[in-house]
Amino acid sequence: MVRGRISRLSVRDVRFPTSLGGHGSDAMHTDPDYSAAYVVLETDAEDGLKGYGITFTLGKGTEVVVCAVNALAPHLLNKDLGDIVGDFRGFYRQLTSDGQLRWIGPEKGVVHLATAAVLNAVWDLWAKQEGKPLWKLLVDMDPRKLVSCLDFRYITDVLTEEEAYEILQKGQVGKKEREEQMLAHGYPAYTTSCAWLGYSDATLKQLCSKALEDGWTRFKVKVGADLQDDIRRCRLIRNMIGPEKTLMMDANQRWDVPEAVEWMAKLAEFKPLWIEEPTSPDDILGHATISKALVPLGIGVATGEQCHNRVIFKQLLQAKALQFLQIDSCRLGSVNENLSVLLMAKKFDIPVCPHAGGVGLCELVQHLIIFDFVSVSASLKDRMCEYVDHLHEHFKYPVIIKKASYMPPKDAGYSTEMKEESVKKHQYPDGEVWEKLLAAQVN
Repeated sequence: MVRGRISRLSVRDVRFPTSLGGHGSDAMHTDPDYSAAYVVLETDAEDGLKGYGITFTLGKGTEVVVCAVNALAPHLLNKDLGDIVGDFRGFYRQLTSDGQLRWIGPEKGVVHLATAAVLNAVWDLWAKQEGKPLWKLLVDMDPRKLVSCLDFRYITDVLTEEEAYEILQKGQVGKKEREEQMLAHGYPAYTTSCAWLGYSDATLKQLCSKALEDGWTRFKVKVGADLQDDIRRCRLIRNMIGPEKTLMMDANQRWDVPEAVEWMAKLAEFKPLWIEEPTSPDDILGHATISKALVPLGIGVATGEQCHNRVIFKQLLQAKALQFLQIDSCRLGSVNENLSVLLMAKKFDIPVCPHAGGVGLCELVQHLIIFDFVSVSASLKDRMCEYVDHLHEHFKYPVIIKKASYMPPKDAGYSTEMKEESVKKHQYPDGEVWEKLLAAQVN
Protein backbone atom coordinates (compact mmCIF):
# COMPACT_ATOMS: atom_id res chain seq x y z
CA MET A 1 0.00 0.00 0.00
CA VAL A 2 1.53 3.32 -1.11
CA ARG A 3 1.00 6.02 1.47
CA GLY A 4 2.05 9.48 2.63
CA ARG A 5 2.11 13.04 1.41
CA ILE A 6 5.53 14.41 0.43
CA SER A 7 6.35 16.91 3.16
CA ARG A 8 9.98 17.73 2.41
CA LEU A 9 12.53 17.57 -0.39
CA SER A 10 16.18 18.32 0.29
CA VAL A 11 19.15 18.14 -2.07
CA ARG A 12 22.90 18.23 -1.38
CA ASP A 13 26.01 18.64 -3.50
CA VAL A 14 28.24 15.64 -2.71
CA ARG A 15 31.68 15.38 -4.34
CA PHE A 16 34.57 12.93 -4.08
CA PRO A 17 38.07 14.13 -5.11
CA THR A 18 38.74 11.16 -7.43
CA SER A 19 40.81 13.35 -9.77
CA LEU A 20 43.66 13.21 -7.25
CA GLY A 21 44.29 9.55 -8.16
CA GLY A 22 43.38 9.73 -11.85
CA HIS A 23 40.29 7.57 -11.21
CA GLY A 24 37.70 8.03 -13.94
CA SER A 25 40.12 9.78 -16.30
CA ASP A 26 39.58 9.42 -20.03
CA ALA A 27 40.32 11.21 -23.29
CA MET A 28 37.75 13.97 -22.63
CA HIS A 29 37.48 14.03 -18.84
CA THR A 30 41.04 14.31 -17.60
CA ASP A 31 40.35 15.41 -14.01
CA PRO A 32 36.90 14.14 -12.94
CA ASP A 33 35.71 14.42 -9.35
CA TYR A 34 32.95 11.82 -9.05
CA SER A 35 29.97 13.69 -7.63
CA ALA A 36 26.21 13.57 -7.15
CA ALA A 37 23.20 15.76 -6.57
CA TYR A 38 21.71 13.79 -3.68
CA VAL A 39 17.96 14.10 -3.09
CA VAL A 40 16.04 13.04 0.03
CA LEU A 41 12.22 12.84 0.05
CA GLU A 42 10.26 12.71 3.30
CA THR A 43 6.55 12.10 3.80
CA ASP A 44 4.05 12.48 6.64
CA ALA A 45 3.49 8.69 6.72
CA GLU A 46 4.01 7.07 10.12
CA ASP A 47 6.47 4.50 8.70
CA GLY A 48 9.23 7.17 8.67
CA LEU A 49 10.59 5.85 5.37
CA LYS A 50 12.51 8.24 3.12
CA GLY A 51 13.23 8.15 -0.60
CA TYR A 52 16.80 8.75 -1.80
CA GLY A 53 17.70 9.74 -5.33
CA ILE A 54 20.95 10.65 -7.08
CA THR A 55 22.22 12.02 -10.34
CA PHE A 56 25.86 11.42 -11.18
CA THR A 57 28.06 14.40 -12.12
CA LEU A 58 31.78 15.21 -12.38
CA GLY A 59 32.39 18.02 -9.88
CA LYS A 60 31.86 21.52 -11.21
CA GLY A 61 28.30 21.87 -12.38
CA THR A 62 26.77 19.81 -9.59
CA GLU A 63 25.60 23.07 -8.00
CA VAL A 64 23.63 23.79 -11.20
CA VAL A 65 21.87 20.41 -10.97
CA VAL A 66 21.07 21.17 -7.32
CA CYS A 67 19.42 24.43 -8.45
CA ALA A 68 17.37 22.52 -11.02
CA VAL A 69 16.22 19.99 -8.40
CA ASN A 70 15.04 22.85 -6.19
CA ALA A 71 13.21 24.36 -9.18
CA LEU A 72 11.36 21.04 -9.69
CA ALA A 73 10.53 20.62 -5.99
CA PRO A 74 7.12 22.44 -6.11
CA HIS A 75 5.83 19.67 -8.40
CA LEU A 76 6.33 17.17 -5.56
CA LEU A 77 5.72 19.00 -2.32
CA ASN A 78 2.39 18.21 -0.67
CA LYS A 79 1.62 15.61 -3.37
CA ASP A 80 0.29 12.25 -2.24
CA LEU A 81 2.74 9.46 -3.13
CA GLY A 82 -0.19 7.19 -4.03
CA ASP A 83 -1.46 9.78 -6.50
CA ILE A 84 2.01 10.10 -8.08
CA VAL A 85 2.53 6.38 -8.66
CA GLY A 86 -1.17 5.90 -9.47
CA ASP A 87 -0.69 8.10 -12.52
CA PHE A 88 3.09 7.90 -12.95
CA ARG A 89 2.94 8.68 -16.66
CA GLY A 90 0.97 11.84 -15.91
CA PHE A 91 3.41 12.86 -13.20
CA TYR A 92 6.42 12.18 -15.42
CA ARG A 93 4.79 14.29 -18.14
CA GLN A 94 4.10 17.05 -15.59
CA LEU A 95 7.76 17.19 -14.54
CA THR A 96 9.11 17.17 -18.09
CA SER A 97 6.48 19.61 -19.40
CA ASP A 98 6.95 22.49 -16.95
CA GLY A 99 6.59 25.29 -19.48
CA GLN A 100 9.45 27.41 -18.14
CA LEU A 101 11.91 24.68 -17.17
CA ARG A 102 11.24 22.81 -20.41
CA TRP A 103 12.77 25.72 -22.30
CA ILE A 104 16.21 24.83 -20.92
CA GLY A 105 15.74 21.19 -21.97
CA PRO A 106 13.52 19.93 -23.31
CA GLU A 107 14.08 16.55 -21.66
CA LYS A 108 17.83 16.90 -21.78
CA GLY A 109 20.78 18.42 -19.97
CA VAL A 110 20.72 19.76 -16.43
CA VAL A 111 16.96 19.85 -16.04
CA HIS A 112 16.67 16.19 -17.12
CA LEU A 113 19.47 15.14 -14.73
CA ALA A 114 17.50 16.86 -11.97
CA THR A 115 14.33 15.05 -13.09
CA ALA A 116 16.21 11.74 -12.80
CA ALA A 117 17.42 12.53 -9.27
CA VAL A 118 13.90 13.41 -8.11
CA LEU A 119 12.23 10.41 -9.74
CA ASN A 120 14.95 8.02 -8.56
CA ALA A 121 13.98 9.12 -5.04
CA VAL A 122 10.29 8.48 -5.77
CA TRP A 123 11.02 4.96 -7.07
CA ASP A 124 13.23 4.26 -4.03
CA LEU A 125 10.44 5.30 -1.67
CA TRP A 126 7.81 3.30 -3.56
CA ALA A 127 9.96 0.15 -3.48
CA LYS A 128 10.69 0.62 0.23
CA GLN A 129 7.00 0.99 1.03
CA GLU A 130 6.33 -2.23 -0.89
CA GLY A 131 9.19 -3.90 1.02
CA LYS A 132 10.95 -4.95 -2.21
CA PRO A 133 14.20 -4.17 -4.00
CA LEU A 134 13.37 -2.06 -7.05
CA TRP A 135 14.11 -4.84 -9.56
CA LYS A 136 11.63 -7.10 -7.75
CA LEU A 137 8.98 -4.35 -7.63
CA LEU A 138 9.29 -4.08 -11.43
CA VAL A 139 9.41 -7.85 -12.04
CA ASP A 140 6.28 -8.43 -9.93
CA MET A 141 4.30 -5.52 -11.38
CA ASP A 142 1.37 -6.28 -13.65
CA PRO A 143 2.46 -5.54 -17.25
CA ARG A 144 -0.46 -3.18 -17.81
CA LYS A 145 0.45 -1.22 -14.67
CA LEU A 146 4.11 -1.09 -15.69
CA VAL A 147 3.28 0.21 -19.16
CA SER A 148 1.11 2.91 -17.56
CA CYS A 149 4.25 4.36 -15.92
CA LEU A 150 5.89 5.09 -19.28
CA ASP A 151 5.58 8.14 -21.52
CA PHE A 152 5.30 7.02 -25.15
CA ARG A 153 5.18 10.54 -26.55
CA TYR A 154 7.61 10.88 -29.50
CA ILE A 155 8.31 7.12 -29.81
CA THR A 156 5.01 5.63 -30.99
CA ASP A 157 6.39 5.39 -34.54
CA VAL A 158 8.63 2.56 -33.30
CA LEU A 159 6.97 1.38 -30.06
CA THR A 160 3.32 1.71 -29.16
CA GLU A 161 1.85 1.13 -25.72
CA GLU A 162 0.20 -2.06 -26.99
CA GLU A 163 3.51 -3.38 -28.39
CA ALA A 164 5.22 -2.65 -25.05
CA TYR A 165 2.46 -4.55 -23.26
CA GLU A 166 2.86 -7.52 -25.62
CA ILE A 167 6.63 -7.64 -25.01
CA LEU A 168 6.04 -7.69 -21.24
CA GLN A 169 3.32 -10.31 -21.60
CA LYS A 170 5.68 -12.57 -23.56
CA GLY A 171 8.28 -11.95 -20.86
CA GLN A 172 5.99 -13.62 -18.32
CA VAL A 173 6.90 -17.01 -19.84
CA GLY A 174 9.90 -18.48 -18.00
CA LYS A 175 10.13 -15.42 -15.73
CA LYS A 176 10.27 -17.43 -12.50
CA GLU A 177 13.16 -19.58 -13.80
CA ARG A 178 15.10 -16.51 -14.95
CA GLU A 179 14.62 -14.84 -11.59
CA GLU A 180 15.97 -17.96 -9.88
CA GLN A 181 18.92 -17.94 -12.30
CA MET A 182 19.72 -14.33 -11.33
CA LEU A 183 19.47 -15.09 -7.62
CA ALA A 184 21.80 -18.07 -8.00
CA HIS A 185 24.40 -16.73 -10.45
CA GLY A 186 23.90 -12.98 -10.89
CA TYR A 187 24.20 -10.78 -13.98
CA PRO A 188 27.52 -10.86 -15.90
CA ALA A 189 29.73 -7.78 -15.47
CA TYR A 190 32.82 -6.26 -17.08
CA THR A 191 35.45 -4.09 -15.42
CA THR A 192 36.61 -0.61 -16.39
CA SER A 193 38.67 -0.11 -13.23
CA CYS A 194 41.99 -1.37 -14.64
CA ALA A 195 42.68 1.00 -17.51
CA TRP A 196 41.78 4.63 -16.87
CA LEU A 197 43.75 6.91 -19.18
CA GLY A 198 45.52 8.66 -16.29
CA TYR A 199 46.93 5.43 -14.83
CA SER A 200 50.61 4.55 -15.16
CA ASP A 201 51.61 1.26 -16.82
CA ALA A 202 52.60 -0.09 -13.42
CA THR A 203 49.14 0.66 -11.99
CA LEU A 204 47.45 -0.79 -15.07
CA LYS A 205 49.46 -4.04 -14.79
CA GLN A 206 48.85 -4.35 -11.07
CA LEU A 207 45.08 -3.80 -11.37
CA CYS A 208 44.81 -6.08 -14.39
CA SER A 209 46.63 -8.91 -12.59
CA LYS A 210 44.37 -8.52 -9.57
CA ALA A 211 41.23 -8.54 -11.76
CA LEU A 212 42.38 -11.73 -13.50
CA GLU A 213 42.97 -13.35 -10.10
CA ASP A 214 39.44 -12.33 -9.09
CA GLY A 215 37.94 -14.08 -12.12
CA TRP A 216 37.23 -11.17 -14.46
CA THR A 217 37.03 -12.15 -18.12
CA ARG A 218 35.79 -8.88 -19.69
CA PHE A 219 37.88 -5.69 -19.67
CA LYS A 220 37.48 -2.16 -21.01
CA VAL A 221 40.33 0.20 -21.84
CA LYS A 222 40.16 3.96 -22.39
CA VAL A 223 41.52 5.22 -25.72
CA GLY A 224 41.45 8.32 -27.89
CA ALA A 225 44.09 10.79 -26.70
CA ASP A 226 47.21 9.51 -28.49
CA LEU A 227 47.25 6.73 -31.10
CA GLN A 228 50.74 5.38 -30.39
CA ASP A 229 50.02 5.37 -26.66
CA ASP A 230 46.72 3.58 -27.31
CA ILE A 231 48.50 0.90 -29.37
CA ARG A 232 51.07 0.42 -26.62
CA ARG A 233 48.50 0.25 -23.80
CA CYS A 234 46.11 -1.99 -25.73
CA ARG A 235 48.97 -4.36 -26.56
CA LEU A 236 49.97 -4.40 -22.89
CA ILE A 237 46.45 -5.23 -21.68
CA ARG A 238 45.72 -7.74 -24.47
CA ASN A 239 48.98 -9.57 -23.70
CA MET A 240 48.04 -9.69 -20.03
CA ILE A 241 44.47 -10.95 -20.45
CA GLY A 242 45.22 -13.29 -23.37
CA PRO A 243 43.43 -13.74 -26.72
CA GLU A 244 40.32 -15.51 -25.39
CA LYS A 245 39.09 -12.83 -22.98
CA THR A 246 36.82 -9.97 -24.06
CA LEU A 247 38.26 -6.49 -24.61
CA MET A 248 36.24 -3.30 -25.18
CA MET A 249 37.48 0.22 -25.98
CA ASP A 250 36.03 3.60 -25.02
CA ALA A 251 36.95 6.90 -26.73
CA ASN A 252 34.57 9.09 -24.69
CA GLN A 253 33.48 11.22 -27.68
CA ARG A 254 37.01 12.21 -28.68
CA TRP A 255 36.98 11.77 -32.47
CA ASP A 256 35.45 13.16 -35.65
CA VAL A 257 33.72 10.51 -37.78
CA PRO A 258 36.54 9.80 -40.31
CA GLU A 259 39.10 9.93 -37.49
CA ALA A 260 37.15 7.29 -35.53
CA VAL A 261 37.19 4.90 -38.48
CA GLU A 262 40.91 5.43 -39.16
CA TRP A 263 41.89 5.14 -35.49
CA MET A 264 39.89 1.94 -34.95
CA ALA A 265 41.40 0.38 -38.09
CA LYS A 266 44.77 0.78 -36.33
CA LEU A 267 43.44 -0.75 -33.08
CA ALA A 268 41.56 -3.61 -34.76
CA GLU A 269 44.51 -6.00 -34.23
CA PHE A 270 43.60 -6.12 -30.52
CA LYS A 271 40.16 -7.58 -31.38
CA PRO A 272 37.89 -5.21 -29.46
CA LEU A 273 34.24 -6.25 -29.15
CA TRP A 274 33.18 -2.61 -29.39
CA ILE A 275 34.31 0.98 -29.57
CA GLU A 276 32.26 3.09 -27.18
CA GLU A 277 31.28 6.72 -27.81
CA PRO A 278 33.58 7.14 -30.82
CA THR A 279 32.19 10.61 -31.63
CA SER A 280 29.70 13.21 -30.38
CA PRO A 281 26.87 11.45 -28.52
CA ASP A 282 24.38 13.59 -30.46
CA ASP A 283 25.68 12.54 -33.90
CA ILE A 284 23.27 9.75 -34.80
CA LEU A 285 24.23 9.59 -38.49
CA GLY A 286 27.92 9.81 -37.58
CA HIS A 287 27.54 6.77 -35.35
CA ALA A 288 25.75 5.00 -38.21
CA THR A 289 28.63 5.79 -40.59
CA ILE A 290 31.23 4.52 -38.10
CA SER A 291 29.13 1.45 -37.36
CA LYS A 292 28.87 0.52 -41.04
CA ALA A 293 32.60 1.10 -41.64
CA LEU A 294 33.65 -1.12 -38.71
CA VAL A 295 31.51 -4.15 -39.67
CA PRO A 296 34.31 -5.68 -41.84
CA LEU A 297 36.68 -5.35 -38.85
CA GLY A 298 34.26 -7.19 -36.57
CA ILE A 299 34.02 -4.20 -34.22
CA GLY A 300 30.65 -3.03 -32.88
CA VAL A 301 29.67 0.48 -31.79
CA ALA A 302 28.35 1.09 -28.27
CA THR A 303 26.86 4.32 -26.97
CA GLY A 304 24.25 5.74 -24.60
CA GLU A 305 25.78 7.02 -21.37
CA GLN A 306 25.45 10.62 -22.64
CA CYS A 307 22.28 9.95 -24.63
CA HIS A 308 19.78 12.64 -23.65
CA ASN A 309 16.47 10.81 -23.87
CA ARG A 310 14.37 8.04 -25.40
CA VAL A 311 14.04 10.04 -28.66
CA ILE A 312 17.80 9.94 -29.34
CA PHE A 313 17.86 6.22 -28.52
CA LYS A 314 14.94 5.70 -30.90
CA GLN A 315 16.89 7.30 -33.73
CA LEU A 316 20.12 5.42 -32.94
CA LEU A 317 18.12 2.20 -33.23
CA GLN A 318 16.31 3.29 -36.40
CA ALA A 319 19.59 4.29 -38.06
CA LYS A 320 21.35 1.02 -37.11
CA ALA A 321 23.95 3.27 -35.47
CA LEU A 322 24.84 0.93 -32.59
CA GLN A 323 25.28 -2.76 -31.87
CA PHE A 324 25.34 -2.35 -28.07
CA LEU A 325 22.97 0.02 -26.25
CA GLN A 326 24.12 1.60 -23.00
CA ILE A 327 21.41 2.96 -20.73
CA ASP A 328 22.33 5.16 -17.77
CA SER A 329 20.25 5.24 -14.60
CA CYS A 330 20.66 9.01 -14.12
CA ARG A 331 21.10 10.51 -17.61
CA LEU A 332 17.59 9.47 -18.72
CA GLY A 333 14.50 10.47 -16.77
CA SER A 334 14.84 7.74 -14.15
CA VAL A 335 13.27 4.28 -14.28
CA ASN A 336 10.27 5.43 -16.33
CA GLU A 337 12.30 6.49 -19.36
CA ASN A 338 14.88 3.70 -19.03
CA LEU A 339 12.10 1.11 -19.25
CA SER A 340 10.85 2.56 -22.53
CA VAL A 341 14.41 2.29 -23.93
CA LEU A 342 14.77 -1.33 -22.73
CA LEU A 343 11.53 -2.16 -24.54
CA MET A 344 12.67 -0.44 -27.76
CA ALA A 345 15.99 -2.31 -27.60
CA LYS A 346 14.07 -5.59 -27.28
CA LYS A 347 11.97 -4.76 -30.33
CA PHE A 348 15.12 -3.99 -32.37
CA ASP A 349 16.94 -7.03 -30.91
CA ILE A 350 19.89 -4.93 -29.71
CA PRO A 351 21.63 -6.06 -26.49
CA VAL A 352 21.64 -3.63 -23.57
CA CYS A 353 24.98 -3.27 -21.75
CA PRO A 354 24.47 -0.45 -19.22
CA HIS A 355 26.87 2.31 -18.31
CA ALA A 356 27.82 2.24 -14.62
CA GLY A 357 30.55 3.39 -12.23
CA GLY A 358 30.67 6.95 -10.94
CA VAL A 359 28.81 7.61 -7.70
CA GLY A 360 26.07 5.02 -7.30
CA LEU A 361 25.53 4.16 -10.96
CA CYS A 362 26.40 0.51 -10.28
CA GLU A 363 24.04 0.49 -7.31
CA LEU A 364 21.16 1.81 -9.42
CA VAL A 365 21.59 0.23 -12.84
CA GLN A 366 21.89 -3.33 -11.49
CA HIS A 367 18.16 -3.18 -10.74
CA LEU A 368 17.32 -2.17 -14.32
CA ILE A 369 19.47 -4.81 -16.00
CA ILE A 370 18.22 -7.63 -13.77
CA PHE A 371 14.65 -6.58 -14.58
CA ASP A 372 15.57 -6.47 -18.28
CA PHE A 373 16.78 -10.08 -18.24
CA VAL A 374 13.91 -11.44 -16.13
CA SER A 375 11.00 -9.59 -17.78
CA VAL A 376 12.10 -8.19 -21.16
CA SER A 377 15.13 -9.55 -23.02
CA ALA A 378 15.18 -13.08 -21.51
CA SER A 379 18.73 -13.35 -22.88
CA LEU A 380 22.33 -12.95 -21.74
CA LYS A 381 23.78 -13.23 -25.27
CA ASP A 382 26.28 -10.37 -25.82
CA ARG A 383 25.02 -8.76 -22.62
CA MET A 384 27.00 -7.51 -19.64
CA CYS A 385 26.88 -4.60 -17.21
CA GLU A 386 29.79 -2.25 -16.52
CA TYR A 387 31.38 -2.36 -13.07
CA VAL A 388 33.77 0.19 -11.62
CA ASP A 389 35.28 -0.49 -8.23
CA HIS A 390 35.06 2.99 -6.69
CA LEU A 391 33.11 4.60 -3.82
CA HIS A 392 30.80 1.69 -2.99
CA GLU A 393 31.84 1.97 0.65
CA HIS A 394 29.84 5.20 0.92
CA PHE A 395 26.52 3.44 0.25
CA LYS A 396 24.28 1.83 2.82
CA TYR A 397 23.46 -1.04 0.45
CA PRO A 398 26.51 -1.40 -1.85
CA VAL A 399 26.59 -3.71 -4.86
CA ILE A 400 27.64 -7.30 -4.31
CA ILE A 401 29.89 -8.79 -7.00
CA LYS A 402 30.54 -12.54 -7.02
CA LYS A 403 32.50 -14.33 -9.76
CA ALA A 404 32.44 -11.15 -11.87
CA SER A 405 28.63 -10.93 -11.69
CA TYR A 406 26.15 -8.56 -10.04
CA MET A 407 24.18 -10.42 -7.38
CA PRO A 408 20.57 -9.19 -7.13
CA PRO A 409 20.05 -6.78 -4.21
CA LYS A 410 17.89 -8.12 -1.40
CA ASP A 411 17.23 -4.87 0.53
CA ALA A 412 14.07 -2.88 -0.17
CA GLY A 413 14.48 0.22 -2.34
CA TYR A 414 16.68 1.37 -5.22
CA SER A 415 20.05 1.01 -3.38
CA THR A 416 20.40 4.81 -3.61
CA GLU A 417 20.85 5.63 0.08
CA MET A 418 24.29 6.89 1.07
CA LYS A 419 25.82 6.79 4.54
CA GLU A 420 25.09 10.08 6.29
CA GLU A 421 28.65 10.30 7.58
CA SER A 422 29.99 10.08 4.01
CA VAL A 423 27.57 12.74 2.78
CA LYS A 424 28.55 15.14 5.57
CA LYS A 425 32.27 14.64 4.96
CA HIS A 426 32.05 15.10 1.20
CA GLN A 427 29.41 17.81 0.96
CA TYR A 428 30.72 20.66 -1.19
CA PRO A 429 32.17 23.10 -0.23
CA ASP A 430 31.78 22.88 3.55
CA GLY A 431 32.33 19.17 4.21
CA GLU A 432 35.49 18.21 6.10
CA VAL A 433 37.20 16.72 3.00
CA TRP A 434 36.63 19.83 0.88
CA GLU A 435 37.43 22.33 3.60
CA LYS A 436 40.90 20.76 3.85
CA LEU A 437 41.42 20.52 0.07
CA LEU A 438 40.23 24.04 -0.64
CA ALA A 439 42.34 25.46 2.19
CA ALA A 440 45.41 23.67 0.78
CA GLN A 441 44.75 25.20 -2.67
CA VAL A 442 44.63 28.69 -1.16
CA ASN A 443 47.91 28.13 0.67
